[in-house]
Amino acid sequence: MKLKLLPSLLVAGLVLTACDQKPAANTTAATLNSGSVTAAPVAAASVAAPTVNKADAIAVVNGQYISKAALEELEKEIATRSHGQTFPKEKLVDELIQRELLIQDATQKKLDQSPEFVARLTDAKKALLSQTDLQNFIKANPVTDAEVQVEYDTKVAAEKGVEYKARHILVKTEAEAKKIITDLDKGGDFKKLADKLSLDGKEAQNGGDLGWFLAAQMVAPFSEAVAVLEDGKYTKTPVQTQFGFHVIMREESRPQVPPALDAVKDQLTPFLQRQKIENMLKGLRTAAKVEVLIPLTEEKPKVEMPAADTAPATIESVQPTAAEPAK
Repeated sequence: MKLKLLPSLLVAGLVLTACDQKPAANTTAATLNSGSVTAAPVAAASVAAPTVNKADAIAVVNGQYISKAALEELEKEIATRSHGQTFPKEKLVDELIQRELLIQDATQKKLDQSPEFVARLTDAKKALLSQTDLQNFIKANPVTDAEVQVEYDTKVAAEKGVEYKARHILVKTEAEAKKIITDLDKGGDFKKLADKLSLDGKEAQNGGDLGWFLAAQMVAPFSEAVAVLEDGKYTKTPVQTQFGFHVIMREESRPQVPPALDAVKDQLTPFLQRQKIENMLKGLRTAAKVEVLIPLTEEKPKVEMPAADTAPATIESVQPTAAEPAK
Protein backbone atom coordinates (compact mmCIF):
# COMPACT_ATOMS: atom_id res chain seq x y z
CA MET A 1 0.00 0.00 0.00
CA LYS A 2 1.34 3.40 -0.95
CA LEU A 3 1.15 6.15 1.65
CA LYS A 4 -0.10 9.44 0.30
CA LEU A 5 2.26 11.81 2.06
CA LEU A 6 2.22 15.21 0.38
CA PRO A 7 4.07 17.84 2.46
CA SER A 8 4.65 21.28 1.04
CA LEU A 9 7.77 21.62 -1.07
CA LEU A 10 9.02 24.54 0.99
CA VAL A 11 8.82 22.71 4.30
CA ALA A 12 10.29 19.54 2.81
CA GLY A 13 13.25 21.49 1.47
CA LEU A 14 13.82 23.25 4.78
CA VAL A 15 13.75 19.98 6.69
CA LEU A 16 16.25 18.31 4.37
CA THR A 17 18.57 21.30 4.54
CA ALA A 18 18.30 21.56 8.30
CA CYS A 19 18.90 17.85 8.83
CA ASP A 20 21.73 17.42 6.31
CA GLN A 21 23.73 20.60 6.70
CA LYS A 22 25.60 21.39 9.86
CA PRO A 23 26.28 25.06 10.57
CA ALA A 24 30.04 25.48 10.73
CA ALA A 25 32.58 28.25 10.55
CA ASN A 26 33.63 27.11 7.08
CA THR A 27 31.61 24.86 4.79
CA THR A 28 33.48 23.42 1.81
CA ALA A 29 31.70 22.50 -1.43
CA ALA A 30 34.02 19.72 -2.55
CA THR A 31 34.07 18.41 -6.10
CA LEU A 32 36.23 16.05 -8.09
CA ASN A 33 38.11 17.83 -10.86
CA SER A 34 40.53 15.91 -13.08
CA GLY A 35 41.51 13.62 -10.25
CA SER A 36 42.09 16.40 -7.74
CA VAL A 37 39.91 17.87 -5.06
CA THR A 38 38.80 21.47 -5.44
CA ALA A 39 36.86 23.39 -2.86
CA ALA A 40 34.74 26.52 -2.87
CA PRO A 41 34.78 28.01 0.62
CA VAL A 42 31.50 29.56 1.71
CA ALA A 43 31.53 32.56 3.99
CA ALA A 44 30.09 32.06 7.45
CA ALA A 45 28.85 34.34 10.19
CA SER A 46 31.28 36.94 11.43
CA VAL A 47 32.37 35.01 14.50
CA ALA A 48 35.99 34.80 15.58
CA ALA A 49 37.53 31.48 14.61
CA PRO A 50 38.65 29.31 17.52
CA THR A 51 42.35 29.33 18.30
CA VAL A 52 44.20 26.29 16.96
CA ASN A 53 47.15 24.93 18.90
CA LYS A 54 50.13 23.35 17.17
CA ALA A 55 49.32 19.99 18.74
CA ASP A 56 45.88 20.08 17.10
CA ALA A 57 47.14 21.20 13.68
CA ILE A 58 48.04 19.38 10.46
CA ALA A 59 49.97 22.24 8.86
CA VAL A 60 50.96 25.84 9.39
CA VAL A 61 50.77 28.52 6.67
CA ASN A 62 52.50 31.83 7.37
CA GLY A 63 52.00 31.25 11.07
CA GLN A 64 48.32 30.23 10.71
CA TYR A 65 47.54 26.69 11.90
CA ILE A 66 45.14 24.43 10.01
CA SER A 67 43.29 22.18 12.44
CA LYS A 68 42.90 18.42 12.39
CA ALA A 69 39.15 19.04 12.70
CA ALA A 70 39.20 20.86 9.34
CA LEU A 71 40.78 17.81 7.72
CA GLU A 72 38.23 15.46 9.31
CA GLU A 73 35.37 17.67 8.15
CA LEU A 74 36.73 17.74 4.59
CA GLU A 75 37.10 13.94 4.58
CA LYS A 76 33.48 13.50 5.73
CA GLU A 77 32.14 15.95 3.19
CA ILE A 78 33.98 14.41 0.27
CA ALA A 79 32.89 10.91 1.32
CA THR A 80 29.28 12.10 1.40
CA ARG A 81 29.34 13.99 -1.89
CA SER A 82 31.27 11.29 -3.76
CA HIS A 83 29.18 8.41 -2.35
CA GLY A 84 31.93 6.90 -0.24
CA GLN A 85 34.86 7.58 -2.58
CA THR A 86 38.04 8.57 -0.74
CA PHE A 87 41.13 10.55 -1.69
CA PRO A 88 44.73 10.38 -0.49
CA LYS A 89 45.32 12.41 2.64
CA GLU A 90 48.11 14.25 0.85
CA LYS A 91 45.62 15.73 -1.64
CA LEU A 92 43.27 16.78 1.15
CA VAL A 93 46.05 18.48 3.09
CA ASP A 94 47.20 20.26 -0.09
CA GLU A 95 43.62 21.40 -0.64
CA LEU A 96 43.38 22.90 2.84
CA ILE A 97 46.76 24.60 2.43
CA GLN A 98 45.67 26.05 -0.90
CA ARG A 99 42.47 27.34 0.65
CA GLU A 100 44.36 28.97 3.51
CA LEU A 101 46.72 30.67 1.03
CA LEU A 102 43.72 32.06 -0.87
CA ILE A 103 42.10 33.27 2.37
CA GLN A 104 45.26 35.05 3.44
CA ASP A 105 45.73 36.59 0.00
CA ALA A 106 42.12 37.81 -0.07
CA THR A 107 42.41 39.25 3.43
CA GLN A 108 45.64 41.06 2.52
CA LYS A 109 43.83 42.60 -0.44
CA LYS A 110 40.95 43.55 1.88
CA LEU A 111 38.49 41.64 -0.27
CA ASP A 112 36.65 40.75 2.91
CA GLN A 113 35.67 44.43 3.14
CA SER A 114 34.25 44.69 -0.36
CA PRO A 115 30.50 45.35 -0.73
CA GLU A 116 30.08 42.12 -2.70
CA PHE A 117 31.70 40.03 0.01
CA VAL A 118 29.77 41.72 2.80
CA ALA A 119 26.49 41.10 0.94
CA ARG A 120 27.33 37.41 0.42
CA LEU A 121 28.41 37.13 4.05
CA THR A 122 25.07 38.55 5.14
CA ASP A 123 23.17 36.10 2.94
CA ALA A 124 25.23 33.18 4.27
CA LYS A 125 24.58 34.27 7.85
CA LYS A 126 20.84 34.43 7.20
CA ALA A 127 20.87 30.96 5.65
CA LEU A 128 22.81 29.49 8.56
CA LEU A 129 20.55 31.17 11.11
CA SER A 130 17.39 29.81 9.47
CA GLN A 131 18.91 26.31 9.33
CA THR A 132 20.09 26.54 12.92
CA ASP A 133 16.64 27.62 14.08
CA LEU A 134 15.05 24.63 12.35
CA GLN A 135 17.67 22.30 13.80
CA ASN A 136 16.99 23.68 17.23
CA PHE A 137 13.24 23.17 16.76
CA ILE A 138 13.71 19.59 15.51
CA LYS A 139 15.95 18.80 18.49
CA ALA A 140 13.46 20.28 20.94
CA ASN A 141 10.42 18.68 19.26
CA PRO A 142 11.36 15.17 18.12
CA VAL A 143 8.73 12.81 16.74
CA THR A 144 7.85 10.34 19.48
CA ASP A 145 6.96 6.68 19.13
CA ALA A 146 3.52 7.49 20.49
CA GLU A 147 2.94 10.04 17.72
CA VAL A 148 4.03 7.55 15.08
CA GLN A 149 1.68 4.95 16.56
CA VAL A 150 -1.28 7.37 16.44
CA GLU A 151 -0.53 8.28 12.83
CA TYR A 152 -0.26 4.61 11.93
CA ASP A 153 -3.51 3.71 13.67
CA THR A 154 -5.49 6.55 12.10
CA LYS A 155 -4.00 6.74 8.60
CA VAL A 156 -2.66 3.28 7.84
CA ALA A 157 -4.22 0.55 9.93
CA ALA A 158 -7.66 2.18 9.75
CA GLU A 159 -7.66 2.31 5.96
CA LYS A 160 -10.18 -0.22 4.69
CA GLY A 161 -9.93 -1.81 1.30
CA VAL A 162 -10.18 -5.06 -0.61
CA GLU A 163 -7.44 -7.03 -2.31
CA TYR A 164 -8.20 -9.24 -5.27
CA LYS A 165 -6.55 -12.31 -6.75
CA ALA A 166 -7.37 -12.66 -10.42
CA ARG A 167 -6.36 -14.02 -13.82
CA HIS A 168 -6.86 -12.50 -17.24
CA ILE A 169 -6.55 -13.24 -20.92
CA LEU A 170 -5.55 -10.32 -23.14
CA VAL A 171 -6.34 -10.30 -26.87
CA LYS A 172 -6.40 -7.71 -29.63
CA THR A 173 -10.05 -7.75 -30.71
CA GLU A 174 -13.45 -7.92 -29.07
CA ALA A 175 -14.37 -10.86 -31.32
CA GLU A 176 -11.45 -12.89 -29.96
CA ALA A 177 -12.46 -12.09 -26.39
CA LYS A 178 -16.08 -13.12 -27.06
CA LYS A 179 -14.85 -16.41 -28.54
CA ILE A 180 -12.87 -17.10 -25.37
CA ILE A 181 -15.92 -16.38 -23.21
CA THR A 182 -17.93 -18.81 -25.34
CA ASP A 183 -15.25 -21.48 -24.85
CA LEU A 184 -15.30 -20.84 -21.08
CA ASP A 185 -19.10 -21.17 -21.05
CA LYS A 186 -18.64 -24.60 -22.65
CA GLY A 187 -16.30 -25.68 -19.86
CA GLY A 188 -12.98 -24.48 -21.22
CA ASP A 189 -9.99 -24.26 -18.86
CA PHE A 190 -9.16 -20.61 -18.14
CA LYS A 191 -5.48 -21.31 -17.38
CA LYS A 192 -4.92 -23.28 -20.57
CA LEU A 193 -6.68 -20.66 -22.68
CA ALA A 194 -4.54 -17.94 -21.10
CA ASP A 195 -1.32 -19.81 -21.80
CA LYS A 196 -2.39 -20.39 -25.39
CA LEU A 197 -4.03 -17.11 -26.36
CA SER A 198 -3.07 -14.24 -24.04
CA LEU A 199 -0.87 -11.49 -25.45
CA ASP A 200 0.41 -10.64 -21.98
CA GLY A 201 3.66 -12.58 -22.21
CA LYS A 202 4.42 -12.71 -18.50
CA GLU A 203 1.01 -13.90 -17.40
CA ALA A 204 0.66 -16.18 -20.45
CA GLN A 205 3.28 -18.41 -18.90
CA ASN A 206 1.35 -19.01 -15.68
CA GLY A 207 -2.28 -19.20 -16.69
CA GLY A 208 -2.84 -15.45 -16.72
CA ASP A 209 -2.19 -15.15 -12.97
CA LEU A 210 -1.97 -11.55 -11.73
CA GLY A 211 -1.50 -12.40 -8.06
CA TRP A 212 -2.94 -10.19 -5.32
CA PHE A 213 -3.53 -6.51 -6.05
CA LEU A 214 -5.57 -3.49 -5.03
CA ALA A 215 -8.10 -2.03 -7.41
CA ALA A 216 -6.15 1.23 -7.54
CA GLN A 217 -3.16 -0.63 -8.98
CA MET A 218 -5.04 -1.45 -12.18
CA VAL A 219 -6.47 0.78 -14.90
CA ALA A 220 -10.05 1.87 -14.22
CA PRO A 221 -12.02 -0.40 -16.62
CA PHE A 222 -10.09 -3.44 -15.40
CA SER A 223 -10.43 -2.68 -11.67
CA GLU A 224 -14.13 -1.81 -12.02
CA ALA A 225 -14.80 -5.13 -13.71
CA VAL A 226 -12.93 -7.06 -11.02
CA ALA A 227 -14.76 -5.25 -8.22
CA VAL A 228 -18.24 -6.28 -9.41
CA LEU A 229 -17.32 -9.92 -10.06
CA GLU A 230 -17.94 -12.67 -7.54
CA ASP A 231 -15.12 -14.92 -6.41
CA GLY A 232 -14.70 -17.79 -8.86
CA LYS A 233 -16.55 -15.97 -11.68
CA TYR A 234 -15.29 -14.54 -14.97
CA THR A 235 -16.47 -11.59 -17.03
CA LYS A 236 -19.32 -12.39 -19.44
CA THR A 237 -18.43 -9.49 -21.73
CA PRO A 238 -14.98 -8.35 -22.87
CA VAL A 239 -13.34 -5.57 -20.84
CA GLN A 240 -11.60 -2.98 -23.01
CA THR A 241 -8.55 -1.01 -21.86
CA GLN A 242 -5.77 0.77 -23.71
CA PHE A 243 -3.95 -2.57 -23.87
CA GLY A 244 -6.69 -4.45 -25.70
CA PHE A 245 -9.61 -6.66 -24.65
CA HIS A 246 -9.54 -8.69 -21.45
CA VAL A 247 -11.39 -11.69 -20.14
CA ILE A 248 -11.00 -11.62 -16.35
CA MET A 249 -11.51 -14.27 -13.69
CA ARG A 250 -11.66 -13.18 -10.06
CA GLU A 251 -10.42 -16.10 -7.99
CA GLU A 252 -10.38 -14.71 -4.45
CA SER A 253 -10.79 -11.52 -2.43
CA ARG A 254 -9.87 -10.50 1.09
CA PRO A 255 -9.78 -7.42 3.32
CA GLN A 256 -6.73 -5.32 2.70
CA VAL A 257 -3.90 -6.16 5.06
CA PRO A 258 -2.10 -2.96 6.15
CA PRO A 259 1.69 -3.03 6.31
CA ALA A 260 3.31 -3.50 9.70
CA LEU A 261 4.24 -0.40 11.68
CA ASP A 262 7.96 -1.12 11.30
CA ALA A 263 7.56 -1.24 7.51
CA VAL A 264 6.21 2.33 7.29
CA LYS A 265 7.81 3.99 10.32
CA ASP A 266 10.58 5.50 8.19
CA GLN A 267 7.92 7.19 6.03
CA LEU A 268 5.71 8.33 8.89
CA THR A 269 8.49 9.89 11.01
CA PRO A 270 9.73 12.52 8.49
CA PHE A 271 6.12 13.20 7.49
CA LEU A 272 5.21 14.00 11.10
CA GLN A 273 8.37 16.09 11.51
CA ARG A 274 7.43 18.15 8.45
CA GLN A 275 3.96 18.66 9.91
CA LYS A 276 5.46 20.01 13.12
CA ILE A 277 7.73 22.38 11.25
CA GLU A 278 4.88 23.51 9.01
CA ASN A 279 2.75 24.30 12.08
CA MET A 280 5.66 26.15 13.68
CA LEU A 281 6.16 28.26 10.55
CA LYS A 282 2.45 29.00 10.36
CA GLY A 283 2.56 30.16 13.98
CA LEU A 284 5.49 32.48 13.28
CA ARG A 285 3.71 33.88 10.22
CA THR A 286 0.48 34.46 12.15
CA ALA A 287 2.27 36.26 14.97
CA ALA A 288 4.30 38.44 12.60
CA LYS A 289 3.31 41.56 10.72
CA VAL A 290 3.99 40.70 7.08
CA GLU A 291 3.35 42.93 4.09
CA VAL A 292 4.15 41.80 0.54
CA LEU A 293 5.30 44.81 -1.47
CA ILE A 294 5.47 43.36 -4.97
CA PRO A 295 2.79 41.90 -7.25
CA LEU A 296 2.72 38.10 -7.04
CA THR A 297 1.26 37.57 -10.50
CA GLU A 298 2.71 38.78 -13.76
CA GLU A 299 0.57 40.88 -16.03
CA LYS A 300 0.24 39.56 -19.56
CA PRO A 301 1.81 41.87 -22.14
CA LYS A 302 -0.72 43.92 -24.03
CA VAL A 303 -1.06 43.02 -27.70
CA GLU A 304 -1.50 46.08 -29.91
CA MET A 305 -4.05 45.48 -32.66
CA PRO A 306 -3.37 46.93 -36.14
CA ALA A 307 -5.27 50.06 -37.12
CA ALA A 308 -8.62 49.56 -38.82
CA ASP A 309 -7.40 51.09 -42.11
CA THR A 310 -4.31 48.89 -42.23
CA ALA A 311 -4.87 45.92 -44.49
CA PRO A 312 -3.17 42.69 -43.43
CA ALA A 313 -0.31 41.51 -45.61
CA THR A 314 -1.14 38.82 -48.13
CA ILE A 315 0.95 36.63 -50.36
CA GLU A 316 -0.19 38.62 -53.38
CA SER A 317 0.78 41.93 -51.81
CA VAL A 318 4.43 40.93 -51.58
CA GLN A 319 4.73 39.22 -55.02
CA PRO A 320 6.44 41.10 -57.90
CA THR A 321 4.17 42.29 -60.74
CA ALA A 322 4.74 42.19 -64.47
CA ALA A 323 5.56 45.93 -64.47
CA GLU A 324 8.02 45.47 -61.61
CA PRO A 325 10.19 42.41 -62.10
CA ALA A 326 11.71 40.73 -59.11
CA LYS A 327 15.15 42.00 -58.21
